[in-house]
Amino acid sequence: MIGIRQAAEFARRWLMSYDIHYQCQRCTACCRWPGQVKVSHAEIAQIAGFLGYEEETFIQRFTRLRSQRDGLALLDKENGECLYLEGSSCVINEVKPQQCRDFPNKWNFAGWRQVCEATPQLVQR
Repeated sequence: MIGIRQAAEFARRWLMSYDIHYQCQRCTACCRWPGQVKVSHAEIAQIAGFLGYEEETFIQRFTRLRSQRDGLALLDKENGECLYLEGSSCVINEVKPQQCRDFPNKWNFAGWRQVCEATPQLVQR
């Protein structure tokens, strides 16, 4: 029989060997949150090609200068949601920017747990 301290130490070590990873449920809450979706040159090329636009045309019609003036971001709809969100589907899901792919595990916004349906899962380190 093990003592309380030994059990607590075992539990601590077991939990330390895991991280929490959130599995996206495609609720689109992140797509509806106002902000800026940063896009790299490579992402612009992928999205433009996927949508059938020349890169320069895509840049002129569907991007804007980031607020920090250090690159481009996708345009938003007037209500602040992503331009490529149609109902509950992402039109560019196959080529969506890394920023979109990384949410909520590598970045998130204040209050995201109240609106996002991503489910937490333990993953071994």
